[in-house]
Amino acid sequence: MGSLGPLEIGLIILAILLLFGYKKLPDASRSLGRSLRIFKGEMKGMKDDDSVGGGLRTKDAAKTSSPLRGDVLPPATTTSASGDLSAELHAEAREAELRAAELRARAEQARSADGSR
Repeated sequence: MGSLGPLEIGLIILAILLLFGYKKLPDASRSLGRSLRIFKGEMKGMKDDDSVGGGLRTKDAAKTSSPLRGDVLPPATTTSASGDLSAELHAEAREAELRAAELRARAEQARSADGSR
């Protein structure tokens, strides 16, 4: 009574096929395998963390003894000689709108040329 026979296993497989459909089963099993692999890796990582340092990570004293040194630089300027970033952005926007209008006109010409053939 405790073990499953071939008939019971067949009925379970048939019920799974009816519930999920034959097209979704490969994707479902693939995602289940990935999930189990990730879970197993995380559990192994947790065990490794517990075994090293009694659960707490300690930093090496030689790595933390020297301070970082660096130079402070002034912020980089992206404006032109006139110094008006707003005007430059508006000019670039106008150029982009002109290019877009030109491309729309070309596409419309190509559509009308294809329609007249």
